Amino acid sequence: MEQALEISTDKDRINLEFVHRYLSYTSYWAKGRSLEDVKQSIANSLCFSLFCKASNSQIGFARVATDYVVFAWIMDVFVTDEFKGKGYGKMLVNQILNHPDLQNVNGFGLRTSDAHGLYRQFGFTKIPDPETWMFKKNKP
Repeated sequence: MEQALEISTDKDRINLEFVHRYLSYTSYWAKGRSLEDVKQSIANSLCFSLFCKASNSQIGFARVATDYVVFAWIMDVFVTDEFKGKGYGKMLVNQILNHPDLQNVNGFGLRTSDAHGLYRQFGFTKIPDPETWMFKKNKP
């Protein structure tokens, strides 16, 4: 049975404990991320929370760091295991890419180790010229 879902950008609705628990303990990319780091990343991002209306519970999350003009970096995208494989991740990414405040952004970027197929459906490709990209990592 199809679930009634809602996606919200209202940060006051984010279940911080849920997001922190998933990122810090379940995700491969944010293992060990502190609650304070999650709070700060949410405060400084455009956030998208996925809710199941029937239970009024949060089942997914994503955030975008952006200047709303040049670049938008999509991060921390997830749907809980119980709801994976039902197209809800697609709904979340579609909502991000079609958000009115992001329509004038020149480009979107992201990193993934396991969801290339999802993002290819939305036109994402590997960076064609990685030699021109630079990165400085401050934390291990």
